[in-house]
Amino acid sequence: MEETLELARSRHADHPQLALALRLIENTGVRTRHIVQPIEETLKHPGFEQRNKLYEQEAKARVPAVVQHALDDAELLPSDIDVIIYVSCTGFMMPSLTAWLINEMGFDSTTRQLPIAQLGCAAGGAAINRAHDFCTAYPEANALIVACEFCSLCYQPTDLGVGSLLSNGLFGDGIAAAVVRGTGGTGVRLERNGSYLIPKTEGWIAYDVRETGFHFMLDKRVPTTMEPLAPALRDLARQHNWDASDLDFYVVHAGGPRILDDLSKFLNVDPYAFRFSRATLTEYGNIASAVVLDALRRLFDEGTPEDQARGLLAGFGPGITAEMSLGRWQNGAGA
Repeated sequence: MEETLELARSRHADHPQLALALRLIENTGVRTRHIVQPIEETLKHPGFEQRNKLYEQEAKARVPAVVQHALDDAELLPSDIDVIIYVSCTGFMMPSLTAWLINEMGFDSTTRQLPIAQLGCAAGGAAINRAHDFCTAYPEANALIVACEFCSLCYQPTDLGVGSLLSNGLFGDGIAAAVVRGTGGTGVRLERNGSYLIPKTEGWIAYDVRETGFHFMLDKRVPTTMEPLAPALRDLARQHNWDASDLDFYVVHAGGPRILDDLSKFLNVDPYAFRFSRATLTEYGNIASAVVLDALRRLFDEGTPEDQARGLLAGFGPGITAEMSLGRWQNGAGA
């Protein structure tokens, strides 16, 4: 945080709204972040082509170890995976990294590929939901989810709006992977999922794609989105005969502290319930689609909840879109 604030002061000393930007960055609650390049290189802009090549290079260098860790935790081999769901909004490859992973890591050639590129931070929740759908359709199948986000490669030195300066102090880089087993395993047994789009908000979180790459656009109204999204979470839980205010665990995307504060308020849930998401935000920043998976890791690491504990998982992103799912914790019975 201290380095980020000093960089903002030194690079934007004459910015008319510098004081506001510094205050907003401080209020994010982000203390540390990880980035794929040294900060000196990150602040340069060699062009979109070079950045995208770096995205591919770093993804290929870093993703396999994370995938292997997820497979080991699930006690599965690559040949046991039936679909790979790859989510990322910070670089572009065609074919997707899924094809490279199948060739390099020994996945079967019949493995289905599902790349998701345009749901931004909501894609972590969407990946969980699509894995749930797949394993519902094919009960003996196993799905691998991979989230790879190098937000630092989207830094644009010429974007000087307050929203852009705030983003420079909020987003971090991260890779996460998880397995959804059709049968067996320990974790969240997914039971229901849903999606909700707030009407007429598609311009609130967006990319302006230019020769210089992805320019992130963030509307000042984004922090207010939990008020219309909380009822969607309540409705999904109600369809399942659950009360969204009375669950045992919550794993949600932490776009910023206001999101978590408002979700606590509008769902009438103790702020402590969002400790996993807040810890991800504090230690890694907003790592886009990977936030939900890292928060889920923290649920595992804290010590398994009681058997049959009920929980909510949710990702929020462009659209404005919410991808939501409900499930119970089961020890050795399904995920």
